[in-house]
Amino acid sequence: MVRRTKQRTAIETALREGGRPLSPDEILTAAQATVPSLNLATVYRTLKRLAAAGMLTAIEVLGEAPRYRLAKEEMHHHHHFYCSSCQGVFCMEGCVEGLSKLLPQGFQMTGHDIFLYGLCLQCRK
Repeated sequence: MVRRTKQRTAIETALREGGRPLSPDEILTAAQATVPSLNLATVYRTLKRLAAAGMLTAIEVLGEAPRYRLAKEEMHHHHHFYCSSCQGVFCMEGCVEGLSKLLPQGFQMTGHDIFLYGLCLQCRK
């Protein structure tokens, strides 16, 4: 059980209102609007506890800290877009069909994850 504290509440609010998976730094910045004394160590500790309790889903980004979203907000099967300018991660609806046609002969696919890279709308402006 993860204790209910003002820090935890601020972190959960940041995740809920973020609209996309957030990095620990993004969570810290958003949560400090409510709890100015919040620090990154507390954010990491809380994320670790919430993830262990099954309340968070981590989205792994190659070479960077994972991004997090509330597990109860987890969507159906989807993929992600990574903005190489702001380092934001965004969820994408839909899925590519026909991936199994790309497999070497005799292989069987049991799942997949697609990460697209580029510039988000804000960074393109």
